[in-house]
Amino acid sequence: MTSEAAPGGAMLKRAGTLYVAGAGFADAWLRPIALLGARLLVARVFFLSGMTKWNGLTIRDDASYLFADEYFAKYALPSGLTNTFTVMAAIGEIALPVLLALGLFSRFAAAGLLVMTAVIQIFVYPQEWWTVHAWWMAVLAVLVTVGPGGWSLDRALKLER
Repeated sequence: MTSEAAPGGAMLKRAGTLYVAGAGFADAWLRPIALLGARLLVARVFFLSGMTKWNGLTIRDDASYLFADEYFAKYALPSGLTNTFTVMAAIGEIALPVLLALGLFSRFAAAGLLVMTAVIQIFVYPQEWWTVHAWWMAVLAVLVTVGPGGWSLDRALKLER
């Protein structure tokens, strides 16, 4: 007895056909929207955080204070190192989200933000894992592994297939 001849076999085959058609629709139409949404969601969080560290074209003094006296105070790091972290974060939180939002060098930008989130999670706010960091890391990991999607400069410039 073939699977179609078995009771419900035709219905199961039809359900499988509908499932494959739905998956094709999702890949063609929903994937670019979902990946654009993921890029913009994470980019916004980091960009807004980066904006708090700048005063025009200079890094705010209170940003340096945060890194030295709040984020890394318990590690007693030399001021040169905390200043380096401040500058890297201030630049990274502006440049990487812009690249991610545009979909330009997206995997690089997402990987940079993923590393930044891991540092924040491990060294600065370990108690925040299930509040926000797990979500950011999951979205960023998807973008690193899957890419930016069809609605990106990476795709337009043929940097992604």
